[in-house]
Amino acid sequence: MKQYIKTIISCFIVWVCIGLSSCEKYLDKDPETNISEKEAFKNFTNFQGFTEELYNCIVNFSNNYWTNSWNWGEDEITSTAGNFHFIHKIDDGNFWGWQSEFDGWGSGWMNQSDFTTSTAQDNRFNKDLWNAAWYGIRKANIGLANMDLMTDATQEERNLVKGQLLFFRAWFHHRLIEYFGGLPYIDTVLPSIGDIRLPRLKYSECADKAAADFRAAADLLPVNWDETAPGKRTLGKNQLRINKIMALAYLGKNYLWAGSPLMNYESTGSKTYNVEYCKKAAAAFGELLSLTESGATQYSLVTFPNYYKNFYTIGEGWALPGSTEAIFRGPYYSANNSNWGTSKQYTPVVVSEGDLKFVPTANYVDNYGMKNGLPIPDITKADAESGYDPQFPWKDRDPRFYNDIVFDGVKFVQGAIPNADEQPNRYANLFTGGSYRDVGTGSRTGYVLRKFVPTTANKYDNAYSWGNNLHIYVPYLRLADVYLMYAESALMGFNSPNGKDPKFSKTAVEAINVIRARAGAALVNAKFLGSVDAFLGEVRRERAVELSFEGHRFNDLRRWRLLIEKPYTLKKSVEFDRTGTFSTTDASQNKVANLRETVILERKFSEKHYWLPLKNVDVNMYVEFPQNPGW
Repeated sequence: MKQYIKTIISCFIVWVCIGLSSCEKYLDKDPETNISEKEAFKNFTNFQGFTEELYNCIVNFSNNYWTNSWNWGEDEITSTAGNFHFIHKIDDGNFWGWQSEFDGWGSGWMNQSDFTTSTAQDNRFNKDLWNAAWYGIRKANIGLANMDLMTDATQEERNLVKGQLLFFRAWFHHRLIEYFGGLPYIDTVLPSIGDIRLPRLKYSECADKAAADFRAAADLLPVNWDETAPGKRTLGKNQLRINKIMALAYLGKNYLWAGSPLMNYESTGSKTYNVEYCKKAAAAFGELLSLTESGATQYSLVTFPNYYKNFYTIGEGWALPGSTEAIFRGPYYSANNSNWGTSKQYTPVVVSEGDLKFVPTANYVDNYGMKNGLPIPDITKADAESGYDPQFPWKDRDPRFYNDIVFDGVKFVQGAIPNADEQPNRYANLFTGGSYRDVGTGSRTGYVLRKFVPTTANKYDNAYSWGNNLHIYVPYLRLADVYLMYAESALMGFNSPNGKDPKFSKTAVEAINVIRARAGAALVNAKFLGSVDAFLGEVRRERAVELSFEGHRFNDLRRWRLLIEKPYTLKKSVEFDRTGTFSTTDASQNKVANLRETVILERKFSEKHYWLPLKNVDVNMYVEFPQNPGW
């Protein structure tokens, strides 16, 4: 860590406006272009220019490389065409692979070799969590240390700047500790020389400090920048600026994570939920949801059939995805970058481009239950209660199944297929031995993901062409996640499916039902409301379905202390034969035979795999900064 602090210090330069784009290096600049700290921080325009560099420290994990890996639980597996992404290292138990020095590329957005203002911030390939977070923490601390220099400003302007700085200091710490456990919480500007011996804190100690920053930020920031005097000067360009709702969302998430079994175990030795942290999380989420449900914010759940706008837009002039539901997103440089790889990384090469494919595992898709709200106990067996029939496994499923997943027989290509020999590929041939099932360049599992791309993103319909303006961006946090985190924290904080924060109107189960109703699925069945454990299973399954493939599963399994337990260590395919009459109008009506699931791989994990290993260069600096257990 000390190494990165010194690098950051050497790279840091104060300037009035971060938007300057000179190709000259700093040392080549005319000394007259430099300005004093007093000038740089004196007013809102100058200080905001300094602050906005922090937004460039938010890594776009879904478009960081040509193809992108961010689902590291049991939810996803790739075709065999490539093995360089971090998902492969995790499958092998090699968690060192997040570090760039181990293979020259690491995990992509987790770690790169460089983060300077002259390169990484203008190149998505060089932006990474590890370096950007330390850089951002130091920059936030420099800003906070210089707030007294902001003399030519209104109180509203001072609050806006300070609130952003506090939020980012907390957010970068939160992002680091969720992967690595308790770290030093740096809330001062560290000197560039001298002996620095900051000990690792417990997770709870870091979380408490982050909570204080998030709470202070929420109290300083507006719900909507458009309604502030400074925001009116940038009207229509404020949707990504840090606001009260973002701060409350991460205040709650920070508390829920601190209260989760893994983090509570690291802090106290108990493998249960921490009730007090869960109550604090519920209070923060309840405050947020009370505001949104009253109509006092710009946020609301996106209704079907526009649900896809949470993740991509098409034919809208590169409009930023997220609609009214995305609460926290980072900036982007070129919307079309999402087309170079992300729009092609899901579709089998037989109807697309690029060899490496990311596909849903069959065991994860099993989480999508039935439209009546009931789960499927065993996909290979009929279930009278839920109505599931293994001869018609795609029939009457949760509506989100049809939105997110391509299954056998779905009409994939909508337009013309010039070559007659390729006509059979119009429909997804995902049965065992089908043309979409090539293990190298297609689906190894019998499913294809469509959540982040339209099916027309193929070489025939060509939705990923420039003229179609397909823009893909997976948000960090959206309103649906807040409802689900509230449900979990209210359940565990108040020990009942009907538990609730005293200041918010909804119970845990009512919050889950908001999300199910939006999707058109039945509400939580009464059979799951008799105990905390029974309902917790449905809360977790709901997170698996609603937040599928959005990068949450790996950290959810970790914080629940389930990552190393079966069946969560397995990745499976679904195998079956087509039989009966093939429907070209409704693939869910197609009959199959010999349905079964086959294990593709089993991940051999132990207790040490709950935390990522820290860099050896850091843990070798001094004894108060030890390595994570087992590494």
